[in-house]
Amino acid sequence: MITLTSSDGVQFDVREAVAKESQIIRDMIQDDCVITNIPLANVNHKILSIVLEYCQMHVDKTEMEVNASKHQTTTGEGSSSVPVALKVSSNKNLNDWDKEFINVDLDTLYDLILAANYLNISGLLNLTTQAAADIIKGKTTEEIRATFNIKNDFTPEEEAAIRKENPWAFE
Repeated sequence: MITLTSSDGVQFDVREAVAKESQIIRDMIQDDCVITNIPLANVNHKILSIVLEYCQMHVDKTEMEVNASKHQTTTGEGSSSVPVALKVSSNKNLNDWDKEFINVDLDTLYDLILAANYLNISGLLNLTTQAAADIIKGKTTEEIRATFNIKNDFTPEEEAAIRKENPWAFE
């Protein structure tokens, strides 16, 4: 077990396999930089609990696939394909789970992107940034500003010049 301590002091005891979903933590463990407690200064407990839920689900999926693969190897190629069906089902269920998991408010999504980047969890970073891209897709500049509460700090002249220089960006 590894203890992860959030920026606000909340401790989470997790299996090493779950902690190793983070490349940063995996490197620390492999380099013997960690005994059991890892402080995570940039992730609060609310976001860390969500990140750990994601990591736990993905570790469980991997372990299920490994066990199914072992079962198939021991039973032979031509025998019952229950483990293969289990593997296909787990992939479909995990994709559905990911879609439901990422259905969060914008503030949480933003914090998850930052945490995934900080902890170097590539699967979670891909999932969260894709969700942000999906929110932006098909929106005008004004709609994106409104969605993300982005203040337009360009003067009308500066914005007109940018639109003239980059018309493709405003189509």
